[in-house]
Amino acid sequence: MIESTATEIANEYGPEYWREKEENEEFAEEFWDALSDAGFHGLMVPIEYEGAGMGMQEMGTAMETLCAEGCGMAGTWYLVLTAGMATVGIKEYGTKAQKRNYLTDIALGERNFSIGITEPEAGTNTLNTETFAEKDGDEYVINGQKAWITFSDRADNMIAVTRTTPIEDVDRKTDGISLFIVNMDSPGIEVSPIPKHAMNYSKSCEVFFNDVRVPEENILGKKDQGWKPLLEMINPERIGFAAAATGIGKLAAREAIDYANEREVFDAPVGTHQAVSFPITKAYARMETASLMRRKASWLYDNDKECGYETNVAKATSIEAGIEAVKQSMQAFGGWGFAKEYDVERWWREINLARLAPVTQQMAYNHISQQIGFPRSY
Repeated sequence: MIESTATEIANEYGPEYWREKEENEEFAEEFWDALSDAGFHGLMVPIEYEGAGMGMQEMGTAMETLCAEGCGMAGTWYLVLTAGMATVGIKEYGTKAQKRNYLTDIALGERNFSIGITEPEAGTNTLNTETFAEKDGDEYVINGQKAWITFSDRADNMIAVTRTTPIEDVDRKTDGISLFIVNMDSPGIEVSPIPKHAMNYSKSCEVFFNDVRVPEENILGKKDQGWKPLLEMINPERIGFAAAATGIGKLAAREAIDYANEREVFDAPVGTHQAVSFPITKAYARMETASLMRRKASWLYDNDKECGYETNVAKATSIEAGIEAVKQSMQAFGGWGFAKEYDVERWWREINLARLAPVTQQMAYNHISQQIGFPRSY
């Protein structure tokens, strides 16, 4: 049912729609609303808050299908932050008031979250977060800077990663991290979009906090113990990007296969030549295998089992297979692969972000290598 519904949505909001949104740098309001009407924003929201009460398995299926059937990266992009990360954080660690205040709105598509993790200096090393929240009565005062925060120009709220105890004052570096649900219309917040390579149907921004006051009741989880909730939120992001990579790769491959069956050179369709067909076929086989690892990671996550290794394997293998599929699909088009009208150049730009986010391929392999027995490298 999820696959068929996602396919219907993707058929309505296909490549031409996203080409236009990308070129005009417009947020896809109609697509966002279609996801709401289908109940996709609430897939992981508990039933008592108007959601479907499902898990990452179903969300990954929705994401990959949306991506593969015509939406490209947007199929994950419009779901992973609010319907994925924010929902997980609030339903697992939120107070009753926080769940009541936010989850129903999320399920109905009436509330948009950004996730404030990355900083200019800390980069991948989130433990070096410098954004600091200082206690002042029954409020906290936040000062600092975030970078590459998607949807922050239009989000209602941000889950902001801060330090509430300096790193030099904690026994473990993972201590002293706190998460805050911040209202984005609070005084002292400045948002500045970053011109970027792709996905211009939403903005990714620098966000500056200058004496931003947040009620103590807006802490998500417990003070100084935000590291575990953050990890719980990051795993769905990695699974989501794995779904995006195989989805985009399959989308590009199918477009290239159609083209290769129609385009004739030297009195035969170019698809009859193994130099064209085999590279795409091999990448497609790898994507199918990577999708199975993503499903395994999702199953482990949904059943409250350790899944860090599996999510990194799924992310790393999906991205490599997907990138190869788009690369070889672009090659199959020849010079037309460079033309915007065939969309594959846009999917090439989109999928290459997955090498860098939500964690770089190098860091994914660092984690995997440690799990299989190599010494820690970071």
